Amino acid sequence: MEKHQVVIIGSGPAGYTAAVYAARANLKPVLFSGLQPGGQLTITTDVENYPGFPKGILGPELMDLFRAQAERFGTHIIDDVVTKVDLRERPFLVEWSGGGMRAESVIVATGASAKWLDLPSEKELSGRGVSACATCDGFFFRDKEIGVVGGGDTAMEEALFLTKMAAKVTVIHRRHELRASKVMQQRALANPKIAWEWNQDVVEILGDKKSGVTGVKTRDTTNGQTRTHPMKGLFIAIGHEPNTELFRGQLETDAVGYIKVQPGSTKTSVPGVFASGDAADPTYRQAVTAAGTGCMAAIDAERFLSHGAHGR
Repeated sequence: MEKHQVVIIGSGPAGYTAAVYAARANLKPVLFSGLQPGGQLTITTDVENYPGFPKGILGPELMDLFRAQAERFGTHIIDDVVTKVDLRERPFLVEWSGGGMRAESVIVATGASAKWLDLPSEKELSGRGVSACATCDGFFFRDKEIGVVGGGDTAMEEALFLTKMAAKVTVIHRRHELRASKVMQQRALANPKIAWEWNQDVVEILGDKKSGVTGVKTRDTTNGQTRTHPMKGLFIAIGHEPNTELFRGQLETDAVGYIKVQPGSTKTSVPGVFASGDAADPTYRQAVTAAGTGCMAAIDAERFLSHGAHGR
């Protein structure tokens, strides 16, 4: 079975950046692009907050550039999904549909996925007024009326952030009480720009690809009546789920499944395994921070290997 110094699992900004650094360190990395090559940015239209692109860039285009740069320095990219990893002993075992390989070190860059409502109209209008990231897309809704779905801390954070741009933010929540922390609740309830729609389930997002979102149809959870709320955008803020199922029971994670790393590093609970990007980041979830930790993971892996790989 072939053996490699570094195997990178995942291909968003974290995975590709790790590949660039590992390849330039002559580690000859192998990268598995996974279920969604390029990660979450491939379903994002305009990216305007990544440094170096003053006019913005399309998400898929940015990821194509990342990939080309990783390949230029000699990264071997396998467009497939890793089905199993065994981290009990080094070199680690990595399996996919095409076979298996051994890895002296592994960089996890599997990302996270936003939880969605699973409505056909939501998929159709994603990137056309439907978003799961206020920090990424709030700018496009300056002086417009928009909605936020959810009742936890994430939803309150998104709603409060969006009040800086939008004319009005309506929080749509399926219950009559919020799950958010008391501090976040108080801030949101005190904000004059935030309106509330209680006991409402979103059943359809109105609009089309050309004109974008025009409104939201909700159903009252107490009496079943439906209503239409005119708005230009809808932010889904019902949480994120890290794509870390492969590593459950092998790497230490938090209660949600985000991989725990040692402060100031990408080192996980298993020496030789490093975690980067959204798989280990419940806080920031930005392309630029993911790329930063991808760089850190490659440097951590290079130092680990050059020190004789004794877990230092």
